[in-house]
Amino acid sequence: MARQVRKADLDTKICRTCGRPFTWRKKWRDVWDDVKYCSARCRAGKSNGG
Repeated sequence: MARQVRKADLDTKICRTCGRPFTWRKKWRDVWDDVKYCSARCRAGKSNGG
């Protein structure tokens, strides 16, 4: 049985567009080092600077 990790224990990063912290998601498991934005909206607005 897999041991569950509490949400408070997940890795976090700061979004480059909005400056808000966001946490690791399972869908980012293989690309976490490359994730820079918290959402598609922030990724699309990256040239706006926030």
